[in-house]
Amino acid sequence: MSNKTFTMPDSIYAYMIDVSLREPDVLVRLREETSRLSTSMMQIAPEQGQFMRLLVKALGIKRAIEVGVYTGYSSLSVALAMPEDGRIIACDVNKKWTDIARRYWKEAGVDHKIELKVAPALETLDTLIGEQLQDTFDFAFIDADKTRYKDYYDRVLTLVRPGGLIAIDNTLWTGSVADESNQTESTQAIREVNDLLHTDERVDISLLPIGDGLTLALKR
Repeated sequence: MSNKTFTMPDSIYAYMIDVSLREPDVLVRLREETSRLSTSMMQIAPEQGQFMRLLVKALGIKRAIEVGVYTGYSSLSVALAMPEDGRIIACDVNKKWTDIARRYWKEAGVDHKIELKVAPALETLDTLIGEQLQDTFDFAFIDADKTRYKDYYDRVLTLVRPGGLIAIDNTLWTGSVADESNQTESTQAIREVNDLLHTDERVDISLLPIGDGLTLALKR
């Protein structure tokens, strides 16, 4: 995993950041605090957060699901770009990390837009389906334990409306997916979901080499 676009040489990456990144101060401070954690590579790249904010604004996204919150950079990015009545259901199991997220959501004045579910994401997603919320969400972002990616994708595809967008993170996995000698469980799981997406006629897709690889799937 990578918290910058790993496919670029450092000099070009630095130039891209210099001429294009518009990162709100609250996101800068969250990213800096997260960088001091031993798990900081789990955070998405700032240019990916900006891209997601652009998508939210361009598509008029008001109802979203996030699978995997970590310290809240991606959910904060999305919430900042949403209208005042926008809502995110954010799923994670780690209270220590999500306590950091809550702090920054409140500071940014978007905490009322985010409903945090501290529970296994599959349980939360199955509950939403049980509440007959199929085809009601505009957007979903998947960035959690890789071995369950296919299960998460299956659920959010049910919950997202036709014309809604699913974004799946880490689909290049710092290049490990192209290394056949790498047979770790997580790497194989990402290969499997990539293969599934490639042939899934229920969606239109594009895999972008931003951050650690971001696949966009538009539900037909």
